[in-house]
Amino acid sequence: MHRAPQMTLPRGSKYLQCTWEKAYQDHRKKVRDAQPLVDTHALLCLRHLPLNIKKLKLEEERLFVIDRDNYLLLEKVSCIMRTRGQTDNRNDYTHRRGNREQELHREQRKNKIILGRITNSEPLYQARKWQEDWARTEKFQDTLMKYHGRQQTCKGKSRN
Repeated sequence: MHRAPQMTLPRGSKYLQCTWEKAYQDHRKKVRDAQPLVDTHALLCLRHLPLNIKKLKLEEERLFVIDRDNYLLLEKVSCIMRTRGQTDNRNDYTHRRGNREQELHREQRKNKIILGRITNSEPLYQARKWQEDWARTEKFQDTLMKYHGRQQTCKGKSRN
């Protein structure tokens, strides 16, 4: 059984009720006829975008460098195959190690000299002089306390 839609607002007058029903029917028609807002069509094919000239040029230069390096490598391999395949590298690690050891000994000698200077140097701080100075300061404070009798605080109240 179909029922007529009931309005949520109570009818104050017949004119207002008709106006509200018409507005509601217009709204329902707009909702029913609404089209989707998301564009799902294929993109336009722009001719200048797929052909990236700079990218092609960089790729061509990269391939040229690879070809040149391959050619140089081929020349080296063919030279090795034509000759006996001798290598020209030598291990000179013993000389390097000797230099490192000499440098290490030199640094150790320098460190020993610096350590001797530090241990033989006289200290700059003189604890005895500090103690004498503190004793003089305490004596001076005691003398001041004798003559003033009572010490004044910041607020003017006396302390015993």
